[in-house]
This record gives sequence, structure tokens and C-alpha cells, in this order.
Amino acid sequence: METVLEIKNLKKSYGKKTALNIGDLEFEKGKIVGLLGPNGSGKTTFIKLVSGLLTADAGDIKVGGISIGVETKRIVSYLPDTNYLFDWMKTKDVIAFFKDFYKDFDEKLALSMLDKLGIDLKQSLKSMSKGTKEKVQLILVMSRRAKLYLLDEPIGGVDPAARDYILKTIISNYNEEAVVIIATHLIGDVENVLDDFIFIDDGKVVLSGSVDEIREEEGKSIDNLFREVFKC
Repeated sequence: METVLEIKNLKKSYGKKTALNIGDLEFEKGKIVGLLGPNGSGKTTFIKLVSGLLTADAGDIKVGGISIGVETKRIVSYLPDTNYLFDWMKTKDVIAFFKDFYKDFDEKLALSMLDKLGIDLKQSLKSMSKGTKEKVQLILVMSRRAKLYLLDEPIGGVDPAARDYILKTIISNYNEEAVVIIATHLIGDVENVLDDFIFIDDGKVVLSGSVDEIREEEGKSIDNLFREVFKC
């Protein structure tokens, strides 16, 4: 299988605080991977390093064989855990923005998903509910034909019905030649869409593996395993 994302001896500190210290990881194409851990475990730092928003203190990150930099931004589609669009923008404005900014943006796909949700292209982001706004942001990110999708807490602030839609959108629209990494602490909501998982805590990988193998060999759900590993 082709390796899309390769991590080697990655380290990141903020002052004296070590935020991330992990060894070697490889992510193969066609996989949806859960980056799972408690709040403050290092998930967002990992995502930002891979997206190129942060610079590592040590180690190497390669996407599609290319070290993180300007070139990898063309093939990485990143959904942050906060709103990144201006409230004054209308839906049609954000579509135009992504179309101009990303060559791999599939406008037809984005419009189709927006239509299914009944979102008016003339509606402003300011007038949308939090859940609708997050759906719009996810649609934009998933409408790119990227090699790597980085989704930071994509279901953290929405209701259960919206979570179902978001997960269905991820499964239905990602490029099968790509990797999707979902960083979240809501294990039970995402485990049914995951192929592989990585448990992270205090900036270190605690456990990783195949979701199906854990179910077959251990007879446990990833949610139950997570509760055992991270029990107080």
C-alpha cells in the first residue's frame, strides 16, 4: 500500500512544556484514522504540525513523499477546530473563495452537498446556526481532491443528528487515494467510520492499531478500549 503520510521522531515544545514527542508513524492511502485522546493530549498540535501551521523542533513529516512546506499545502485539506471564515461572507462567497484558492476544489460537488442541506447560497454565515456553519466548513474541506484530510474535532460542537451527517459526508466524499485523520475525544461517535486508531496522551502515542483487529481479537469496541487505557 502507498504511504501518504510519514512521521519520523516528531517533537514540539512550548517553552519548557513538551507538547508532542512521538516516534515513527505511517498512514496508508484509503484509510480513515482516528487520532484519539483527552483534551490537551496533543491532537491539535499534531494536526497543526502536519498542516504546516506549526514548525517542529525536531523530526520529519512527509506528505506524498514531500517534506512539509508550500508544496504540501496543495495536497492537504485542513479543517480547524474553530471557525475560519468571516461572518459577513455569504455561502456563495466562500464557494468562490475556495474555487480561487484551491485548484483541486470541486465546485460541483460542494454545490450538490449544500443543495441537499437546503442551504441558500445567498445566506450569510452570520445568520447560520453553529451546526450549519460547521457543516458548510466541512463541505468546503471535503470538496477538495486532496491527498490528506486533517479534521480537528469536526463533530465537537454539533448535535447528534448533525454528527451523523458530518460522518456520512466524510465517508462519502473523501478521495480513496487519500488519508483522512479525524482528531477527536468523542470516540463512540466516530469509531464506526474508522479503519485505524491512534491513542495519544501527554504528547505521546499510547496505543495504535486496526479497529477491526481490536474488535476481533480483544472483543472490545474502541470506545471501551479507550476508557480502559485512559481510566482515572
